[in-house]
Amino acid sequence: MSNQEYEAVIGLEVHAELKTQSKIFCACPTDFGAPPNTQCCPVCMGYPGTMPVLNRRAVELCIKAGLALGCKITRISRTDRKQYFYPDLPKAYQISQDEAPLCRDGELTFSAETGQRTVCIKRIHIEEDAGKLIHAGEKTLIDHNRCGVPLIEIVSAPDLRTPEQASAYLRALRGVLLACGVSDCRMQEGSLRCDVNVSLRKKGCDALGVRTEIKNLNSFSFVEKALRYEIKRQSDLLGRGEHVESTTCRFDPASGKTYPMRSKESTVDYRFLPEPDLPPICIRDEDIEAIRATLPELPRMRAARMRADYGLTDYDTDLLVSDPALADFFECGVGETKYPKIMVNLLLSDLLRHCGSDPFFSPVSAHRLAELATLLGESTVNSSTAKKLLLRLIDGDIDLFRIVADEGLAQIRDREKLSAVVCEVLAANPRAVADYRNGKTAALRALQGQAMARTAGRAEPVLLEELFCAMLAQSEK
Repeated sequence: MSNQEYEAVIGLEVHAELKTQSKIFCACPTDFGAPPNTQCCPVCMGYPGTMPVLNRRAVELCIKAGLALGCKITRISRTDRKQYFYPDLPKAYQISQDEAPLCRDGELTFSAETGQRTVCIKRIHIEEDAGKLIHAGEKTLIDHNRCGVPLIEIVSAPDLRTPEQASAYLRALRGVLLACGVSDCRMQEGSLRCDVNVSLRKKGCDALGVRTEIKNLNSFSFVEKALRYEIKRQSDLLGRGEHVESTTCRFDPASGKTYPMRSKESTVDYRFLPEPDLPPICIRDEDIEAIRATLPELPRMRAARMRADYGLTDYDTDLLVSDPALADFFECGVGETKYPKIMVNLLLSDLLRHCGSDPFFSPVSAHRLAELATLLGESTVNSSTAKKLLLRLIDGDIDLFRIVADEGLAQIRDREKLSAVVCEVLAANPRAVADYRNGKTAALRALQGQAMARTAGRAEPVLLEELFCAMLAQSEK
């Protein structure tokens, strides 16, 4: 049976750490990187007799995420105990939400390799994080600092079909959470991570196959790589007439493979029961409207406006709105130049590789990047000189217009001067001229390169090519 007979069915469970100053059920701080076991108390350590108190800000941020994703808000919600026994869960249960999550039935539309795609958001609920296991040789240590850190879990419907779609969905979701200030989404710190569920079915069949779950993926590339491997593994099994077992897996980035950890749990295994120490969460209409009023311009709306205002491509705007700090930087400077397309190219193709990320931080001001776009757009400098000037800006702020004037970096657009250079190059390279006449078009690029070298890279490329073509054509007569 051919592997082409199957299609993947993919759903994501995304965990985002909420941007609060304290934990979800106690006053312990949530700072990242503190020494082990220095940010915990009897409540988040699960000591007998302690009582949780729900963090109001965590509830507000969950509702804000739900509103941004078009969810219905549950007016009377509640928390539940999710039972499982791991060393990093001191209470032996996690306070989460089961039947009455805060948010339901939303959606997220995003750009994928197949065009625009909409994924249903089944639910968003609050829950507490577990601790962290640290493996040291033959010993395993437990850091409880993360116990009780507030999370939201965003559960999608199984509407995704390819690893690329899954990655694009996660990027778009991250952009929404960042724009709303719900989470800092620093994947390298674990504040945004996801579990991926994937199964295969025959194309044209509505029934779902046996799914496996890949746990705790914390990068876009890991999501794609893990899915590619798991889809191939399941496809190979089915192609041989074997069965896929429902398992929970981990992904090993070094080998690029998934490995089973345990059989997949079901809802029954978690033995959910209502949390007896917390009252229901009652949400009033005025609470919802007050939170709705704090929503910013969301990424899809901002991208559409930027395309209309600046004539940018879908690709450019999708990249810009993936990080609000990146989009803010662009819009801070774009009003100072008549060349927004050149500015966005300088930003995304050249400057971004030198910048910090999570969040975006630029060593060059938006004002200077706009100046550089103007110099390039008005053909004062060519692209090679612009790249060199950008590197100098990264090293330290400089007055671009003064540097171009003082150092003679402006493009040479004088026809007479460039004609003289072209004549010199043609005279010095008779073999390249003969190659060009014999149909070797690459010879023209070599001749242009020589001319660029003679002008220290300052010759205007379009005019230079025009002069070479004209003189080579004339010499053939």
